[in-house]
Amino acid sequence: MEWLVAAGLHPRASETTVTIARDLAERMDFDSGQVRYCLDGMVARLGVSRATVSRHVAYLRELGALVWVERGSRANVRRSRGLGGYAGTATVYAAVIPAVYDQAHGHTLVGSGYTARVVIDQRGTTPASAHEAEAVDNSSVDNLRSAACETPSRTGVKEVGQQTVVGGCRDTSRKRASQPKTRIPHQSTPVNGRRRTAADVRRAERTVRVVRALVTWTQPVPLRRLEYVLRPLTDQGLDAHEIAAELTALCSGTRWWPQRPDMFICQRLAGITAYDQQLTDETEAPRHSTEPMSNPEWSAWIELQRRRQASAAKARTDADRAAARLNWNIWPEVITHLEEDHADALDLYGAQLCSFAVSQAARHDALTGYV
Repeated sequence: MEWLVAAGLHPRASETTVTIARDLAERMDFDSGQVRYCLDGMVARLGVSRATVSRHVAYLRELGALVWVERGSRANVRRSRGLGGYAGTATVYAAVIPAVYDQAHGHTLVGSGYTARVVIDQRGTTPASAHEAEAVDNSSVDNLRSAACETPSRTGVKEVGQQTVVGGCRDTSRKRASQPKTRIPHQSTPVNGRRRTAADVRRAERTVRVVRALVTWTQPVPLRRLEYVLRPLTDQGLDAHEIAAELTALCSGTRWWPQRPDMFICQRLAGITAYDQQLTDETEAPRHSTEPMSNPEWSAWIELQRRRQASAAKARTDADRAAARLNWNIWPEVITHLEEDHADALDLYGAQLCSFAVSQAARHDALTGYV
């Protein structure tokens, strides 16, 4: 706990948090790593108020150093044991080690579960020799009491170096603190190109007040925040009934209401705006020519087909082929013919002359490059 507080992982944790953690550690059962809350006893021993103890215990949960095992209730625990009288069910906590502590100290966790914990200390070892490091099994009570051990961690892994949280108890406070908070930035936005004034805001608030009365699922949102997220509609000059119709249309076809109405409205309106902008861009985009011959590749292909048809129309005879194969000094013309129409060149000049032309062209290119 001293390391967690010194690292500044919680903005409100202080020495009082460490003092409360020490009191819990002194009463902890090291066989299970669990401790009873005993709020009234902590208030009497530490000389602080109940609110202070409750607040700093919440900080311990948010730091990941404390989790609930059993929540206290008004149920009579003495009756379940067959005893007389009344005693409420106590709150039971369990001490854990957050993953950030293991990562900072170079610990690799192997195994899973709350009580099973194997720590491999990789400090001073290279990645290649990390698997050869000696494992320290501190899952037993004796090892837990030794100086080289740590409190059982609720973080387990399937493989070395691959951490996955398993087991443990539900900790609503820590879960809520670890969730990323999506915030809508509150800033002044222009109204139709001019600066927004206080009169515009008051006018929009009057409209939004009526909207909240008409649309039930928007009522959990504060009036000022709802006015901000509905500015894309109020800036268009829509009245309360028109805005209510727009919001009803956003949830049309569904049987649920959004848990965060402000975020739901903001995201849906942003999506509608982006879609409208895309349609506008597609409408204003310059139209390309639909003429096929405007495409150079298509034109070249059409010209090649035309030449092939013209060659096929000629009645080529064996005499034509024999005359074309007499003079092998015309290999540059053969190369040109091969590039234009490979099949027709093979038919006219034959495979031998075409191969000779290709070899001559390669030799000529090599000599030209050498010079």
